[in-house]
Amino acid sequence: GSNGRLAGALLCVAWAGSGGAVGKMSGWEACDGKKLVRSSSGLRMVPEHHAARSPFGLDEPPWVPDKDCPRCMQCETKFDFITRKHHCRRCGKCFCDKCCSKKVPLPRMCFVDPVRQCAECALISQKETEFYDKQLKVLMNGATFSVARGTSEKSEMMVCRLSNNQRYLFLDGDSHYEIEIAQISTVQILTEGFTPGEKDIHTYTSLLESQHITEGGNTRATGMLLQYKVPGSEELTQMKFTASEDFNSNKKLSAAWLAAMHKAAKLLYESRDQ
Repeated sequence: GSNGRLAGALLCVAWAGSGGAVGKMSGWEACDGKKLVRSSSGLRMVPEHHAARSPFGLDEPPWVPDKDCPRCMQCETKFDFITRKHHCRRCGKCFCDKCCSKKVPLPRMCFVDPVRQCAECALISQKETEFYDKQLKVLMNGATFSVARGTSEKSEMMVCRLSNNQRYLFLDGDSHYEIEIAQISTVQILTEGFTPGEKDIHTYTSLLESQHITEGGNTRATGMLLQYKVPGSEELTQMKFTASEDFNSNKKLSAAWLAAMHKAAKLLYESRDQ
């Protein structure tokens, strides 16, 4: 909440998808070509191969058939020759012009231009704009962490970044790992917060019910736990990321990366049923 108390809840993310890889790979990112396609909703720039689509992406919804929609699905105004019907590009429902007049960017469906959306969907899309404009760039630029795999106490300094197609986390140090986002089952953000009258406390929290992690707020991200499946095994593997205390590393950059990762996990968590 606003007083800095931490929720202490585990964020279990339903990262949709199947298949996965952790280990050496080569050349796959070079094959991630794009193609321009036209649908009834507008122009979209999509990956040539469906398997290369971003885990943050959403499929275009089927439109409610005109024959099943005699009235606006928001204000119930009856459609006629004067009151035309419009479909929201995000939910596919049918509205009058008054209830579906906003044209808002919808990068999760790869639209080239802003598209018509109902008021409710437009608000959701506008909230996602910051993630696409800022947080994705932070994740792709990467940050340095002390990384320990499994229950090992041994850690390694590694640069962690999101791949250009947003499908993998790349970890580079003396070792190299590529974790497919679709295979991540849980994300836990390690935070350091201030509670009035107490010293700093450390806990794992999703902050879903409390304030967002921000650099200037009284809750700071200091690390992360990931659990994911390794191909060929049903067992979950764990990795722990800790922002290094080494003065040579940029702790501010690491905290910003963790905050961006929190927003990415929250975005997928909240949209898993969409």
